Amino acid sequence: MATTKIYIVYYSMYGHVEKLAEEIKKGAASVEGVEAKLWQVPETLPQEVLGKMGAPPKSDVPVITPSELPEADGLLLGFPTRFGLMAAQFKAFLDATGGLWRTQALAGKPAGIFYSTGSQGGGQETTPLTSITQLVHHGMIFVPIGYTFGAGMFEIENVKGGSPYGAGTYAGDGSRQPTELELAQAFHQGKYFAGIAKKLKGSQ
Repeated sequence: MATTKIYIVYYSMYGHVEKLAEEIKKGAASVEGVEAKLWQVPETLPQEVLGKMGAPPKSDVPVITPSELPEADGLLLGFPTRFGLMAAQFKAFLDATGGLWRTQALAGKPAGIFYSTGSQGGGQETTPLTSITQLVHHGMIFVPIGYTFGAGMFEIENVKGGSPYGAGTYAGDGSRQPTELELAQAFHQGKYFAGIAKKLKGSQ
């Protein structure tokens, strides 16, 4: 059986989205016959500006180019929110995929979304909702997690990011890190998505 390749492509300024991405990769890789790989999108801000914003150095995860996206059988896209929308760095990367759009090179591929916001009203639903338009124009198949995470979706005693759209976390002032429950949801998303991508590839 051919290997199903899942690319987890993300932008992370302070590391919150990257932590979710790492857990999503573990979940995807737990599915037999699936190969999961992490990628970062290019940074658009100068190092001087990042330094003033207190952003830590980037990890050694490779930076992807648009031309590499069609190699994947499925894409999981992660980013922080800016005013209820995806961060400009990720939008800039998607803006550079016009050539793929013209040839519909991504059409029919499954795609999922995960994200980080600063507060509870900061875009846990609007961020993925407004990002679906990017997938639609490429003809991709949006794969939400729905309520497949079970009881964890209904946690109200503790602050928990994420929604039926995908895994999520809250960064707060930047000091808050993803909780065990948020990481568990991210693992679940990776595993659930990989299973669907594998089925789609097997049906071709």
